[in-house]
Amino acid sequence: MGYVHDTAMAQYIPPNLAHCVTGTWTDIAGQVAGTIARHKAAAAETTTINIPIIIPSNSAALKGSQLVSVEVDYEVLVAAATSVTLSIVKVVRGLDTAVAVVSAPAGAQTLLPATTAANVEQHRDKFTLTTPAWIDNDEYYFLKIIAVCAATTQLDILGAVANFTLRL
Repeated sequence: MGYVHDTAMAQYIPPNLAHCVTGTWTDIAGQVAGTIARHKAAAAETTTINIPIIIPSNSAALKGSQLVSVEVDYEVLVAAATSVTLSIVKVVRGLDTAVAVVSAPAGAQTLLPATTAANVEQHRDKFTLTTPAWIDNDEYYFLKIIAVCAATTQLDILGAVANFTLRL
C-alpha cells in the first residue's frame, strides 16, 4: 500500500455551484466561446457570491486536504465596480441540536479590492490563507466574494480553483 503526499493538488469549481445573494443572476455562455458563466445583471447593489470549496476532508488529524488558497476567474463588464473583496469562510458543523459556528480565517487577496480587482477586465484573483487549514470532516469552507457594483456594472463568475495538499 502506498502513501500520497501531494502539495500541488488543484480542484476546479464550476460557476453554477456559486450561491449568489442579491441581484439578478443567470447561467450563460461565457464571453469566450466554449466557456460558461454565472452572470449578474447591471444594478447598483452590493452582492455576495459564496463558492463552496469542494475538496476531500478527513476525520483524522493532518489527513485529507490542507487548503492553501482559492483562485477565482471573473469578469467585470461595462462599468467598474466600486470594489471586489475576497475572503474565506469556515463553517464548523453543529452537533445535533446545536448551531454551526462560522469564522473567517486570516489571509490575503492578490488584487487590490478597490482598484485592480474592480476594473472592467477579465480577472484571476487569489485568496491565500495565512495558515493553510487541514479540513476536518466536521467543517466546510467557501470563498466569499463581496462586489459593490455601480448601476451599470455587470459581473461574470467563470469558476474557481482550490489549491491544496492531499495526504492519504
